[in-house]
Amino acid sequence: MNITVTKGSIHYIKISSLLMFVIFVGYKPAMAQTKKQNQLSPAEWLIGKWQNKTTRGTVSETWLKVNDSTFTGKSYFLRGADTLSTETIRLEQRNAKLYYVPTVNNQNGGLPVKFAATAITPTQMIFENPEHDFPQKITYTQITRDSLVAEISGTSKGQPRSVKFPMARVK
Repeated sequence: MNITVTKGSIHYIKISSLLMFVIFVGYKPAMAQTKKQNQLSPAEWLIGKWQNKTTRGTVSETWLKVNDSTFTGKSYFLRGADTLSTETIRLEQRNAKLYYVPTVNNQNGGLPVKFAATAITPTQMIFENPEHDFPQKITYTQITRDSLVAEISGTSKGQPRSVKFPMARVK
C-alpha cells in the first residue's frame, strides 16, 4: 500500500474504516455460528407421562424439563404390583452435542451409558452407541401429539434385534 504523508492519513483512515467494517461484518456471522444452539427444543413433545398397558404388564415413562439443556426421564415396567425393571434417563446437551444417558438397575454395573444423537427432527430422535452390548440404537418417534413409539435396536449375540414400545400420553 502506497501512502503519502499529507493525504495518506486520510486514505489510511478510510481504508482502516473500510477494513474494520469488513472485519466486523465477516466476524459477526462467525460469532453467531459459535453461539450454543439448543438441541433439546425439537424434543419438547416428549415432556409428560407416557404409558402402554399390555397383557404382559405396563410400560411407563415420565419426562420432565429441568432446564434448556437437560430433560430427566424415568421408565419402569410393572407386572401387577411388581416392578420388573426401572431406568433413569438424562437427555442432555453438552456443548453442541445431545446425549441420551440411561442408567438401568442391575445393568452396566449401575453406571450410566451415553448414546450420542445421530439424527434429530421435529418428530424423531435417534441416539447411538455402537460400543454398547445391546441396544446400540435408541429411537423415539412422535406419531401424533399424544402417541409415540420408543424403539431399542441393534445386534444381540450376533443377531439383529429390535423391540418397540408404543405409548400413549397419560392425561
